[in-house]
Amino acid sequence: MQAVTVSEALREAAASLASASDTPRLDAELLMAQALGVTRSELLLRHMGGEVPSGFAPLLERRQAHEPVAYILGHQEFFGLDFRVSPAVLIPRADSEVLVERALAACPDARRVLDCGTGSGALLLAVLAHLPQAQGVGIDRSAAALAVAQDNAGRLGLAERALLLPADWDVPGWDEAIGGPFDLILANPPYVESEAELAPAVRDHEPAGALFAGPEGLDAYRVLVPRLPGLLAPAGRALVEIGAAQAEAVEAIARRAGLAAQLHRDLGGRPRVLELSMRP
Repeated sequence: MQAVTVSEALREAAASLASASDTPRLDAELLMAQALGVTRSELLLRHMGGEVPSGFAPLLERRQAHEPVAYILGHQEFFGLDFRVSPAVLIPRADSEVLVERALAACPDARRVLDCGTGSGALLLAVLAHLPQAQGVGIDRSAAALAVAQDNAGRLGLAERALLLPADWDVPGWDEAIGGPFDLILANPPYVESEAELAPAVRDHEPAGALFAGPEGLDAYRVLVPRLPGLLAPAGRALVEIGAAQAEAVEAIARRAGLAAQLHRDLGGRPRVLELSMRP
């Protein structure tokens, strides 16, 4: 019997992933490239007529069970950089790149940067990569997440400029322990409503503690945002990611804390980031 070629296996795999993925063909190609130990471009150019490697089937089974491709591969691109990821951290998403873009535009001369809830370190390290004069602090309550962030800092050559610390904004005094002031503060806190319906890839695989924030998805903002004035330099900016329907509610929290807010939208036109500053 003639062996199944890579091209044929990809066609079958894409069909099997149709109910588990919005991008079944792309997923299949990425998993096949991983199994072959080549890039996706090399796969498409040189390996389509070859034999299917034995490592492909177990990778495909994981994706059929809704495990995100980024976790299967162990890495994810964000803002032009390659980040290691694991189930201990949220997968960096393209929609969050607007936060980095706006942060760099708001404070191109920032010297001190704070990332609250750093996870993989994607926001902090992307900003530091474009601000060679800056030093950064990333905090997270998860030791496993901090280990991933530390690894990414080392891989990207930013370990000497990125201090990663355990801290939990639900514990009083966390802000005093990390010092200040900061010219730039970044935050992508949990903002999903407790009872929200999520895709299985997110609900069953990404860390719940980095997703859910009470019945309205606002619990983290209520704790974190009022602490920002004490951490910001006088002309500093805080860039905070929000859910698509949360702009008004988070702006109100910011106003009560003495902060002015400017809304930024993502490439899909959805409310995505609030840029906060001290009111004059």
